[in-house]
Amino acid sequence: MTGMRFDHTTLGQRILFGSGQAADNVRLAAEGFGAGASRILLIADAFAAEIADAVVGKVAVVARISDIVQHVPAGNARAAVSVATESGADAVVSIGGGSAVGLAKIIARDLHLPVIAVPTTFAGSEATDVWGQTENNRKVTGSDPHVLPKVVVYDATLSRSLPGQLAVASGLNAVAHAVDGFWAPRADPINKALGTEGLRALIPGLRALGADPDDLAAREQTLYGAYLAAVAFASAGSGLHHKICHVLGGAYGLSHSETHAIVLAYVTALNAPAAADAAQRISQALGKPDPATGLFELRRDLGVVGSLAELGMPESGIDDAVAPILAAAPVSNPVPATEENITALLRKAWAGEDPT
Repeated sequence: MTGMRFDHTTLGQRILFGSGQAADNVRLAAEGFGAGASRILLIADAFAAEIADAVVGKVAVVARISDIVQHVPAGNARAAVSVATESGADAVVSIGGGSAVGLAKIIARDLHLPVIAVPTTFAGSEATDVWGQTENNRKVTGSDPHVLPKVVVYDATLSRSLPGQLAVASGLNAVAHAVDGFWAPRADPINKALGTEGLRALIPGLRALGADPDDLAAREQTLYGAYLAAVAFASAGSGLHHKICHVLGGAYGLSHSETHAIVLAYVTALNAPAAADAAQRISQALGKPDPATGLFELRRDLGVVGSLAELGMPESGIDDAVAPILAAAPVSNPVPATEENITALLRKAWAGEDPT
């Protein structure tokens, strides 16, 4: 029996996209919550103070949180929920990268408050219903419809607070969303199409951004591509690449975006021979015959750190990470994860070797 069959879920969000419009669009978003949000809890990275102050001038903020740590430590998460409860907040505005929206998601998970996300990076967490937090050196993730931000306010000017290298590393994290979505557990034709279009925007956008960090058009293109990739990832689920990065990030406190930028080429080298359609999509977007080599060269050409060792992962961590990765690896991965191939993958990524 032939024919196309799939079960696809599209997550519902309002997207407000406009450079220089973030504060006004937050006000517009807050007014759209039923009778309107009148008691805002504002979560903002310290480097986002200027836009945070502008937002304060547009909506009623009853409390602010600026202590934001990557991978959302459980202690920080509990403290944020307490602030939200004690302040009587009726909505949350997060301004920052994945760590800021990640903290807002825990509040939404526990208190069911609506979230307005204002990303300042290309991390993509704002477009997913996935939450994560870390406790005892272990990152735990889950999905919950309450954590999906109701509104996302995209303003490419806000990413200018990121230095050039961090900006492109964050963009490579977005590339990982698209690529991992091609072989994730719920991959289907719709999210593959979104991921493919995401790559078509991301790769030239990142190359232009690498050449000129002040190129606003490149930032807008990268931000647009990051959104498409994140939507694809939200639908397709977390594939092997993300499982590996979650284990490494939680265990060793590694930089989230740079870990993704490093690991992606090695997962692609493992999976591409058994995933011809995905390999072709990646190769076409990169303009390179081999997808793993193309991703490796893209990371290198953009000047992003090249190995897990450089990020601070101990060599002893390679063997320690294998078991939790195998426990989390999706059974649907194109190549079954084994102790042998995961160890080999980690050793290459740790040393920064050519993935092929």
